[in-house]
Amino acid sequence: MLKDLRVVLLAVALLNPLQVLAQTQNSIDPEIQTRIRKEAMDNSQIMRTLHFLTDVFGPRLTGSPNLKNAGEWSVKQMASWGFENGHLEPWDFGHPGWLNERFSAHIVSPVKEPLVGEVLSWTPGTNGTVTAKAVLIAPPSNPTKEELDAYLGTIAASVKGKIVLVGTPVKVAVVITPAPKRLEDQSAKARFSGDGPQDQRPSGPPRQQEPPQPGKLNSRQVTEIVDAFLVANGAAIKVEDGGREHRQIRAFNNRTFDLAKAVPTVILTNEDYGRISRILDDGTTVELEFNIVNKSFPEGTTAYNVVSEIPGTDKKDEVIMLGGHLDSWHAATGATDNAIGCATMMEAARILKAIGVKPRRTIRVALWGGEEQGLLGSQAYVKDHFGSFEEPKPDFEKFGGYFNIDSGTGRARGMSIFGPSQASQALRDALKPFEDLGFFGSIPSRSRGLGGSDNTSFNQSGLPGIGIAQDPIEYGTATWHTNLDTFERIIEDDARKSAIVIAAAVYFLAMRDEMLPRFPKDQMPPKPAQRP
Repeated sequence: MLKDLRVVLLAVALLNPLQVLAQTQNSIDPEIQTRIRKEAMDNSQIMRTLHFLTDVFGPRLTGSPNLKNAGEWSVKQMASWGFENGHLEPWDFGHPGWLNERFSAHIVSPVKEPLVGEVLSWTPGTNGTVTAKAVLIAPPSNPTKEELDAYLGTIAASVKGKIVLVGTPVKVAVVITPAPKRLEDQSAKARFSGDGPQDQRPSGPPRQQEPPQPGKLNSRQVTEIVDAFLVANGAAIKVEDGGREHRQIRAFNNRTFDLAKAVPTVILTNEDYGRISRILDDGTTVELEFNIVNKSFPEGTTAYNVVSEIPGTDKKDEVIMLGGHLDSWHAATGATDNAIGCATMMEAARILKAIGVKPRRTIRVALWGGEEQGLLGSQAYVKDHFGSFEEPKPDFEKFGGYFNIDSGTGRARGMSIFGPSQASQALRDALKPFEDLGFFGSIPSRSRGLGGSDNTSFNQSGLPGIGIAQDPIEYGTATWHTNLDTFERIIEDDARKSAIVIAAAVYFLAMRDEMLPRFPKDQMPPKPAQRP
């Protein structure tokens, strides 16, 4: 019986040798997976990489020297690991760079107390220490242009030379039941271990969009009108309420990027803003002191993506990519958003190089700029290199997938891939051995919507972007875009485990005979209409 079976298998091999070869090359290699695990746990470089990206080069605001310096260091670091073709790839940001070099704030009367705040980016400095009385103005909510103009007309004489608090203090509720920091294994497995419903969500925290109200100004329009009013009427400084618990601050940017269209602007903690407001409500005069030193960099109009790669062999003209965004906001050093993502992706590729993998396809690491201003760097890269389903460039058909991580320090728990169910099934099967690390598979997505993170730049073009879902840890509640986003908030063990899973996934796509299945041309989801 055994002899007969061997004869049959030999006959099959002789009749269809290509099929047998394909089965061998597409099989999961347990030895490689074991070596990936060992390298990641014994020789990890994640925290060293994170240290340089945060402590040495952070914060990394788009257009700033810090971001460019971080990119140059990353190129050199990957070259030291044996990567090739490393370079900074320019794209047009269109705005000067900006950096806050010094900031201090105090109440000087009726008490003396330091204040905690952050400077709004792309606003001017104070040209020295400014001491002035504080006033609070409260523009109407959801006004028409006429209503806002009427209100501002009543207070124009009160803001000249003053430090102006804009808006009543936010009432921040005490959180009695905090959100869980880990996904339950059962929930993660239910979401990622089967195809189920198509995943329509961009990865990463949601970007809030205000629904338009006919005849009403949105918050951005109100801010621009108030800023112009403060400039025209000689206000010294604008102060806003951070509106978050436990002295958290999210400081974004002057949306015009034009320093002449804003006065020096600071976001204070909710606790400090509320204290000043309550003293003013008593009828007591409050004097504040600020010193803000900001600097602009005209050369920042050209921003950069970081690119480095491990060249492929027999399929080197085909590319598997992985990466995250290198830029950050400026209130902290950008550890969870997204230095740890960059360090993890660099590490995943380093692991493959260190264990001697000779990939069939080229493995390319990309660290993006301009993500925080609207996925600008990755959009520019996709447009320049690949085009889109509707207007493809020659390399469009040679692209095998882009892995993106950008949701903080938590472990990778699953993936969402733009493509048919066969694509997610292939990844799910390949990564099933990593369930012991809390990773539970891959689900398909049909969404070409832009938002969340840089994988959606690929999705929008019709290419297989792969977003990695993670344990939330403190990301949405504490560190995302806040002044608490520092090296200390990283869980090293989680990042190592994420790098293991990602390295195995990249290896799988780089070595298999065929690229991941894509939507057939007649089944490609339509590109969403752009918002007006």
